[in-house]
Amino acid sequence: MSSSSRLLDARGRGAVAPEFLVSPTMLDLVSPSGDRGGMMLGQGTKGEPLSVSVLRPTPTRMVVVGGLYLARQIALRAMATGAWIIIATGRPQAWQPVVRAAGQGADGRPSQLVQLRRLSPADLPRPTEDMPLLVIHDGGHVPQELFPPRAPWQTTMYVLPYLHPQASSTANNADLVLLQRLPMGQAQLAGQMWRLRPQMFQQLTQLKDDQVIALGQDMWAHLRLYTTPAEQQILGAVRRGD
Repeated sequence: MSSSSRLLDARGRGAVAPEFLVSPTMLDLVSPSGDRGGMMLGQGTKGEPLSVSVLRPTPTRMVVVGGLYLARQIALRAMATGAWIIIATGRPQAWQPVVRAAGQGADGRPSQLVQLRRLSPADLPRPTEDMPLLVIHDGGHVPQELFPPRAPWQTTMYVLPYLHPQASSTANNADLVLLQRLPMGQAQLAGQMWRLRPQMFQQLTQLKDDQVIALGQDMWAHLRLYTTPAEQQILGAVRRGD
């Protein structure tokens, strides 16, 4: 696993993501909670806010293991920072709330900030510092490398409904892994993949619906998701499955 991932504190110390500009309408709609250094993800065990750099000047891989709620919440917050969102998925209806949240362009058509695509290779827009790119690969438990992050300001996030041994390469090559509650068998598999101590993979089986483990190089952070009222209107109540 890369050593470049890390959680940031509320002041954004060590941050590498810049401050993107987005319209007031989008900010009002999504109401993201973030700072200059990164994207607010939740609260730590002492109630302190924790954020993470998702959009960075280096190609970045993320893996989200669990329900679709967390992945869609990350998409909303990335969109609110001004990022381009491309969602490659076999279940486009599940992502319609995110598409609708992007609103419409001046021509009355759905905004091109969020694009749904099939699970097949395709050209990507060129990301820049002013317009970073988040590619969401929602392709099941063993994803193919259809959109690997190859350019600065591109992050590819793999959404895994559950852990599978054949997904070990994707998981181990990630800069950041976000884990929701796992059944014992999958928690043990997580322990094997990342060489976790028994008490650590036991903890994965006891997480509540709004709790997440952030895993990275020399990092194991337990946090509680923070969901704004505006996000709840779009996505509903926080939940583990979807």
